[in-house]
Amino acid sequence: MATQTLKSSPTLKPATATRPARATSARTRPGPGSLARAADTTLGRAVIQLLAVAAFFLAWEVAVRAGWLTEFLVGAPSGIGRVFLASLLDGSLPVDTWYTVIEAIIGFLIGTLLGSVAGLGLWYSAFVARLVEPFIVAINSVPKIALAPIVILWFGTGFVSKVALAVSLTALVALIAAYQAARDADPDLQALLASMGASKNRIFKSVIVPSTLPAIIGMFRINIGFALVGAVVGEFISSQRGLGHLIYAASSLYDLNTVWVGLFVLMFVGFLLYHVIDFAERRILPWRQVTTAGQVQV
Repeated sequence: MATQTLKSSPTLKPATATRPARATSARTRPGPGSLARAADTTLGRAVIQLLAVAAFFLAWEVAVRAGWLTEFLVGAPSGIGRVFLASLLDGSLPVDTWYTVIEAIIGFLIGTLLGSVAGLGLWYSAFVARLVEPFIVAINSVPKIALAPIVILWFGTGFVSKVALAVSLTALVALIAAYQAARDADPDLQALLASMGASKNRIFKSVIVPSTLPAIIGMFRINIGFALVGAVVGEFISSQRGLGHLIYAASSLYDLNTVWVGLFVLMFVGFLLYHVIDFAERRILPWRQVTTAGQVQV
């Protein structure tokens, strides 16, 4: 009996040794949850977005080549690529892009600065704020694009008129956003500082400015788009350079591929400027990034 037990015991070792290997292979197999977590990363989202864009252009090209869409009316990705490379190599596209970007950035900076300062300044006097509010509402109800011919007449057909049009679109948005954020500042904290003898300037620096910074910087994301719109509309009306001039001249010749090149470059410029503002917001307001990261995913 003892010898039988000793002889049979080695046969149990392979069976017991294979069990952990099976469990390990089952644990390392990726499941739906791990794939979803991998997709919900910066790299994963970028890959999905690039695949979606590639699929869109591929479907567009196939539809044109199959005759389902007319290239004269919608263009074709292959034709857009040829025009893009040609205009890139001859230097016309970089120059047009540079003009539009500079006009938009300068108009954005001037308009946002003036509007934010004016909006915060209205906090000092409730009487003045109530006095000018109807005028702000009236001006805001006018489509700013309708002011383009007047701006061109006042400032000429050069660089300044495009910047002025971008300023006209961004300043009022910044004013309204800054004033509303100042009105929404914590009244209890203001009353507390006032009861402790703080001056109005002290309350402004300690309460109003810090509490309005998130709203003002968040408004930058909207205003950069308005600045691009103002610059492009000014180039539509009268210009020899810029993406607006490129799009307008190509559309008058029914050159849809060149029109798409201008539009896609505008989209890319807006995308880059948006992320520059996002980077600046994370640097200026790091606590907002922490708050967003701590949100519960449902």
